[in-house]
Amino acid sequence: MDTTTALFYVFSAVLLFSAVRVITARSTAHSALFLILAFFSAACVWMLLKAEFLAITLVLVYIGAVMVLFLFVVMMLDINTDALRSNLWKHLPLAGLVGALIALEMAAVLLQGFGPTEAPEPSAAAIQMGNTKLLGVAMYTQYLYPLQIAAVLLLVAMVAAIALTLRRRKDVRGQNPAEQVKVQKADRLKIVKMAADVEAAPAPAAEDNKGAA
Repeated sequence: MDTTTALFYVFSAVLLFSAVRVITARSTAHSALFLILAFFSAACVWMLLKAEFLAITLVLVYIGAVMVLFLFVVMMLDINTDALRSNLWKHLPLAGLVGALIALEMAAVLLQGFGPTEAPEPSAAAIQMGNTKLLGVAMYTQYLYPLQIAAVLLLVAMVAAIALTLRRRKDVRGQNPAEQVKVQKADRLKIVKMAADVEAAPAPAAEDNKGAA
């Protein structure tokens, strides 16, 4: 057994262990940390398969951004998961059946790839360009339309998630730009004609003295 095969088995074992601990850990923060370990182990396996771009993308995007943000939200909200885990074992048979069906389907699809096959020899141009540049050329030439469709689906999913989680609070005052643009001068200023009130002039002091005499 060479070094690459030994490292593959080590990273695969760590990946399986961390994946199991993600769903069995009692603490939500521990589950998130085990998920980070699972992503890192998967990135190491991809590095062994000479998929450097995918490995770096997994580390930067999922571990460096998504999981750190998820862990920050979990620790900030402090969600009590005891009530959620109370009925976990009741759904174990159904979850095991679904997991077995998914494993069988993946095995049926990937079974032909487990046989001993000889890897094709890369051309001199491919060796000079590198894996990352070859992936970019294939992505933006041969798979351009599937990439655009995937981008549109992700955009729709993002907009739908924002629309579903948007809640309007009644105790907060806000501005409506549409109503501000449609406003007219007559809506802001109204001139009302009113009769002038004239106060009576006070009586002279001399008349007051005569009346007193």
